[in-house]
Amino acid sequence: MAHPQVVIGVDSSTQSTKALAVDTETGEVLGEGRAPHLVDSRDGGRQSDPDQWWDALNTAVAATGWADRAAALAVGGQQHGLVTLDAAGRPVRPALLWNDVRSAPQAAELVRDFGAHWWATELGSVPGPSFTAAKWAWLRATEPGNADRTAAVRLPHDHLTERLTGTATTDRGDASGTGWWTPDGYHAAVLDRIGLDPALLPAVTPAGTAAGHARPGGPLRPGTPVATGTGDNMAAALGLGLTPGTPVLSLGTSGTVYTVARNRPADPTGTVAGFADALDGWLPLACTLNCTLAVDRIATLLGRDRQAVEPGGSAVLLPYLDGERTPALPHASGLLHGLRHDTTPGQLLQAAYDGAAYSLLAALDDVLAVDGAEHADPEQPILLIGGGAQGPAWQDTVRRLSGRPVRLPAARELVALGAAAQAAALLTGERADAVARRWGTADGPLLPALERDDAALERIATTISQTAALQGDGAH
Repeated sequence: MAHPQVVIGVDSSTQSTKALAVDTETGEVLGEGRAPHLVDSRDGGRQSDPDQWWDALNTAVAATGWADRAAALAVGGQQHGLVTLDAAGRPVRPALLWNDVRSAPQAAELVRDFGAHWWATELGSVPGPSFTAAKWAWLRATEPGNADRTAAVRLPHDHLTERLTGTATTDRGDASGTGWWTPDGYHAAVLDRIGLDPALLPAVTPAGTAAGHARPGGPLRPGTPVATGTGDNMAAALGLGLTPGTPVLSLGTSGTVYTVARNRPADPTGTVAGFADALDGWLPLACTLNCTLAVDRIATLLGRDRQAVEPGGSAVLLPYLDGERTPALPHASGLLHGLRHDTTPGQLLQAAYDGAAYSLLAALDDVLAVDGAEHADPEQPILLIGGGAQGPAWQDTVRRLSGRPVRLPAARELVALGAAAQAAALLTGERADAVARRWGTADGPLLPALERDDAALERIATTISQTAALQGDGAH
């Protein structure tokens, strides 16, 4: 029997590295590996040593059992992180992660300097604290010595790909989360404003081509092709084999909604990030801060199992326990409104689910509108992924508030699968999304639509509007 041709996809995330060895023909996962990362949260920051990512990649890839036989590899990595390297290629300081919000003042200054409409038109996104441009501006302002010592600026997946191959490269998907990339190249006015020499940045390698080949000292056989890789959200879209207009809702600690679009997003409110996908399209995306973890916290406060919801009642519970990004209420806290004598604990828990899901579904409408309302299909199932997707309470809430059917893809580790599809595409000449569709990664149970609960939607919308007015913040 012929041995299968196997590729390895890597997901280097905030907390860990996962690696999958995948049969290029069938998509079967033949081996898995995992290794943890440490995140330093002192002084209000979120940062990590890039060397531990490299060590974790080596460990995870070796644990698949296919490192010495893999035909190709690609890395999907956490977006936005700022990796600064000195002239010897060593980290100048720990990498600033996407959720390090110390750069919020710098992000606000960038928006004030150029204007939100300028950012949306020129760059496709209005930068927030997560964007790499804001992080470099923070470094330049607060650690000028480290900024001066920096000889190369990389994103996390760029850094790992460069350590594998020796080639300084990135891709359009991950680069679109920096705040300095456009389809025509790096934006000179942004780089000048933040004091970043474009010579410090990697070249953007086109999709479907190799970033380079593995060199000695890493986990692969020297000479093994390494694909460009991409950011984690772009890799997950590849892992699902997304086609334009297919909505995705990811339920994790934070919530995310996105689709693949033909048109470039340009949302001056900042709700929809105008990311590029890893191929030749776009990945409009919106994110909330409070999702499964916030709802679980409400369940704990009520002394109930997270699935122990009950229908009915008039209460609205906005579980904005960490402030909220969508809607833009950064100083908000959790809010309970409409409590009655006959309100039950189960109804309060359901109200928490509703409050968390409402923001995601409202943002999903904006995401799907990028290609025009006439292209949106209200019968198109939502692909429900992430840690909360297997919970019946989440499934029913999304169906009831959206009025759409929901599909539950059976595939797991979608970022690593998307990276594996990129690696396989190097060998087969296919598009990476076509590889994933051939593997059937989005297949899974289909839950029929429920009648949309317009009364609940109206209650929540009214409460959010009142909350925004009290805060003086604009709810986008």
